[in-house]
Amino acid sequence: MVLDLNLQKFVDWEVKGVMQIKGKYGYRVILKYMDGTERTQQKAGFVSEKEANAARDRTLGELYSGKYVVYESVRVKDFLVFWLDEDILNRVGSSETYDTYRGMVYNHIIPALGNRKISEINRGDVQKFYNEIAEYSISVARLVKTVMNVSFRYAVEKKIIAENPTIGVNLPKKVEKKPYHTRYVNGQKTLTMEQIQILLEASKDTPIHMQVLFNVLMGLRRREINGVKYSDVDYINRTLTVQRQLGKKINTKKDDFAPKTYTKQEVRLKTESSYRTLPIPDYVFEAILEERKVYERNRSRRSTIFDDSGYICCSVTGKPRSKDFHWKHYKKLLEDNNLPNIRWHDLRSTFCTILLKNDFNPKAVSKLMGHAKELITMDVYGDKRGIIADCVDELQPFIDEVLPHEDDDEDLMTENIDVVTRPEDYLWE
Repeated sequence: MVLDLNLQKFVDWEVKGVMQIKGKYGYRVILKYMDGTERTQQKAGFVSEKEANAARDRTLGELYSGKYVVYESVRVKDFLVFWLDEDILNRVGSSETYDTYRGMVYNHIIPALGNRKISEINRGDVQKFYNEIAEYSISVARLVKTVMNVSFRYAVEKKIIAENPTIGVNLPKKVEKKPYHTRYVNGQKTLTMEQIQILLEASKDTPIHMQVLFNVLMGLRRREINGVKYSDVDYINRTLTVQRQLGKKINTKKDDFAPKTYTKQEVRLKTESSYRTLPIPDYVFEAILEERKVYERNRSRRSTIFDDSGYICCSVTGKPRSKDFHWKHYKKLLEDNNLPNIRWHDLRSTFCTILLKNDFNPKAVSKLMGHAKELITMDVYGDKRGIIADCVDELQPFIDEVLPHEDDDEDLMTENIDVVTRPEDYLWE
């Protein structure tokens, strides 16, 4: 079903008086549009004239308040399919995010509520649905609640329903509520400065050296790292603009692309906050210059087969790395150097921790990491001894060398803080 969103854009209206319609009572609503056309909606089936007049009064109230629902008899299933195509498909940058939303819709919400009219769904229905989902999967229940909140909010905005039945409906009490948009870093899953030094030095002999640097010293996400190009580097100001990631394009098939490129398409970043310009630490900047020399040599030697797309993290033929290329090399690095067996993503948490431990403004860190409306709490670190070793003072020269620091770059820190101190960017509406 295709919903015509132009139907809600009426500029005037008229409500006729109550009359007899097929042996019962009803009334008509005439919606008038800018182009001179009109649309008549009939409200009928009332047993008594009094009942019809009461309904007519409610309709008048909805029209005056801007809450009148133009769409009639829209099923939950039809609305959600429309919403995925019209809103989510055009708003999210990640195929994985879209697939998650779509999976919740088709595997959980439609089977339970799909054939109901969306205007008939009430808070009781939503609560019952959440309770049933939570019985077999708390994680699915959380995702379903997110999808319901976002989709029904859209339905209200587009006047598909008058009121949002998901507002104020929570998951069962047995489901522990997570603080909204708060990132907690587990101290057992981050590296100390000494361990970072070991990892950086050891990674020089592997194909993932640049990926390690971009992760632990700049906080880039895995797919962002694979999408970084030499053209994103400002060599004068020593900054890096993060403006793409590599992944699957939404609603595409493997056969739509050349072999081994399906998951290496340039796609939008995760959120608007993910588009950011970052200062490049000296250590990383020098590594980029050295890597560019390797890139140029490979381009010269393999000119007939070289893919000159400009990716920094690429093969000897210039092709970008796949999303899991780093995994085998990374795990071997950890094992060979007696480092904690932490996830690749935990290196990003390590970067966050280093900055906070060195008195960087938490909101500035949030901006550098590309977080959307995310608060990074400080109190969690006070209870986690060993996140950064006590020998930080002895390793301070290393920190100064590889990370921009407040004492050494006052202008840089001031700029970062100025950018991120707008309260409305960090408060949930």
